[in-house]
Amino acid sequence: MDKQAAPPPSFEAALKRLEDIVRQLESGELSLDASISLYEEGQSLKRLCEARLADARMRIEQIQQSAAGEAAGTRPFDAQ
Repeated sequence: MDKQAAPPPSFEAALKRLEDIVRQLESGELSLDASISLYEEGQSLKRLCEARLADARMRIEQIQQSAAGEAAGTRPFDAQ
């Protein structure tokens, strides 16, 4: 049976898990192998969070303003 990959976690879920990983690593109570495994998971979550933040920043920068300075709409950040 083929197992489909789980969808990536939301930004909030990834950040919470990353915080949990940091706490566990800082506790010093894990074996070396467990620490390395958690560190690798943390690096993956860090990249995911950074990518989501970069995407959000680009979307925000693309908000179009009216002449009165009010948000008049948005456009995709990849549109020219």
